[in-house]
Amino acid sequence: MNVNDENSRTAPARTADRRTQSERSESTRGALVAAARALFAERGYADVGTEEIVRAAGVTRGALYHHFSGKRDLFRAVYEEVETELAERIATGALAAKAEAPLEAMRAGAEMFLQACTEPELQRIALIDGPAVLGWDQMREIAAEHGLGLIEASLQAAIEAGAIVKQPVRPLAHVLLGALDEAALLVSRAEDPERMRAEVGRTLDSLIAALATDSGSG
Repeated sequence: MNVNDENSRTAPARTADRRTQSERSESTRGALVAAARALFAERGYADVGTEEIVRAAGVTRGALYHHFSGKRDLFRAVYEEVETELAERIATGALAAKAEAPLEAMRAGAEMFLQACTEPELQRIALIDGPAVLGWDQMREIAAEHGLGLIEASLQAAIEAGAIVKQPVRPLAHVLLGALDEAALLVSRAEDPERMRAEVGRTLDSLIAALATDSGSG
């Protein structure tokens, strides 16, 4: 048999094996993140052990430590997933709102963010455990990849449309992100989250309206 013929037959098989291994690895990682996310949301980071996570995921401890350095690293993956989904939900929702002006779209996005802050899963993972487990530096790093980019894009669109005064976008985006973070904490820790959400929402509306070039509602 020609060596080249043999190689041509085995090459696709090797490629298929690699693909299968990659798919299995990704599936295992996904199972760990999903299991940890459900457990962290239900009881909190401190009350969930790695043994419970791997059991819920249906994998071994070795598999967990193959993908993550430990529980904290796994929590970061969960946190990133939650933040990614939130940014995508807000972006999609703002578009679906069909706002006629850029500042209206920003208001719609802020309202959706505040509404999300009343959801138990996001409260526990992103607002309660996030700061304690990851610290503000890592949280900011993740925010810069997701929420901050969304705010910058919204501000840039508003500037280009002439809805707000032309100015450096990055510092303004950081200020608005800080306001949203504080608003989220107020809502999540309030005795009456819905009432606080409404109050904070009006405050954010005022902040956004103040950006308008005509000092109106945008």
